[in-house]
Amino acid sequence: MNRIKILIIEDDEAIADLLSYGLKMEGFETLTTTSGAVGMSELEHFKPDLLLLDWMLPDYSGLDICKKVNANYNIPIIMITAKSDITDKVLGLEFGADDYITKPFDLREVVARTRTILRRLDQANNLSDRESAGEDEIRFKNIKIVPQERLVMKDGIIVDLTPKEFDLLMTLFGHQAKIFTRSELLDIVWGYGFAGDTRTVDTHIQRLRKKLDAGDMITTVFGIGYKFEKQVE
Repeated sequence: MNRIKILIIEDDEAIADLLSYGLKMEGFETLTTTSGAVGMSELEHFKPDLLLLDWMLPDYSGLDICKKVNANYNIPIIMITAKSDITDKVLGLEFGADDYITKPFDLREVVARTRTILRRLDQANNLSDRESAGEDEIRFKNIKIVPQERLVMKDGIIVDLTPKEFDLLMTLFGHQAKIFTRSELLDIVWGYGFAGDTRTVDTHIQRLRKKLDAGDMITTVFGIGYKFEKQVE
């Protein structure tokens, strides 16, 4: 069976080597690079299942890389940084990071969070498969979803959704008319205990509505959270 591959983009070689060693001991295959440019190139060649990304790199901002990765790949991202302010954490999540670990860190925490994200991703993919059992695509109004390809189209045109936006859409659509609190969505889609507020859910909901023109489908239940209105054939 193929091992799960993790790309580490970290300019501190000692930290990169430590991460690589710890993850290899847990059975993962790793590749390390100390620059953003090389890291972006390795995304195509190495084809990782998860990205460990330093916020501060000599040639790129980790946020810029995070944005580019989310625009072109379906790869979960853990940002590793010395920044510990909650505003920075929220910013990283809003740029598409799936988790955020501050230096110094414990290798056991990195491994645990890595496994949690990969498990949640697998669960989300299984949910997509269950919801689309017996059919290759889902259609409602002018929207088409191909779960196996994590592809969404509106009026026949591909809509670029980040991995988290796609998982959020499938969670809401898979439980039509169910009201989710913001905390529930954080737990289901992001898959870990969020230490700050829930603004990142609101941000992702707003982006989904805008990209899909879905203000009438993804609705706000004031004082509680959000739901996907039940679709009638």
